[in-house]
Amino acid sequence: MSTNIPIIEARNVSKEFAGIAALQEVSLKVSAGEVLCLLGDNGAGKSTLIKILSGVHAPSSGEILLDGKPAAFREPRDARNAGIATVHQYGGTVPLMSISRNFFLGAEIVKGRWPLRRLDLQTMNRIALEQIQSLGVRRVTDSSRPVGTLSGGQRQALAICRATYFGARLLILDEPTSALGVREATTVLKLVAEVRSRGIGVILITHNAHHAMSIGDHFVVLGHGKVVASFSRGEKSAAEVVGLMAGGVELQALELELEQFKPKAVS
Repeated sequence: MSTNIPIIEARNVSKEFAGIAALQEVSLKVSAGEVLCLLGDNGAGKSTLIKILSGVHAPSSGEILLDGKPAAFREPRDARNAGIATVHQYGGTVPLMSISRNFFLGAEIVKGRWPLRRLDLQTMNRIALEQIQSLGVRRVTDSSRPVGTLSGGQRQALAICRATYFGARLLILDEPTSALGVREATTVLKLVAEVRSRGIGVILITHNAHHAMSIGDHFVVLGHGKVVASFSRGEKSAAEVVGLMAGGVELQALELELEQFKPKAVS
């Protein structure tokens, strides 16, 4: 269930680079246990907005609120300390390192006293495997194997587990189903549903309207740096969303142009 106060909220956020507007008065909000799907074609402004929410960029105008209070992220570490975790495609994992080493990368568990201190691989392997399987990924049975042997969906599961284990309250998932097959994409969407059930907020960035409609609670469509549409589940069909993402009237004009290239019926 969502709370009245959103975890994060953007109010009339704009961003300019060298006088060129990348975002213009964009507003959105995400509460605990909600999935907000951020949709839009390439160049719509999705990446810029996510970088602002995760502390990479500061907005040129507008404000970011965290738990209802104004927040200013000076760097990504500030956002992470506030419980905001961004998971990029494949989760930023190191293929040649083990699952458990990737899980605890930068926060390794050690045992023993200096100068005999060493990694507690047994504990890290156990915790990593428990956390991954807790999200329903049962095919991973050995967390000492290299991450490079995992599928794309399993890597996403690892990254999501790692973020939630270390206290993420809001997950920003950047194109998590991109380039995945149907089965792997379904696995990732199930992970998103499980995370939501645990009361964690999710911002899902995607080009795939059908994936978004299957999991989202709220939707924001960006186009040329502006909010083209903002709506809740059930208010629009997947076809309408695709039209919005492609530019509405522009899409209709393109379809008319393509008509001339269709094969003619043989009489």
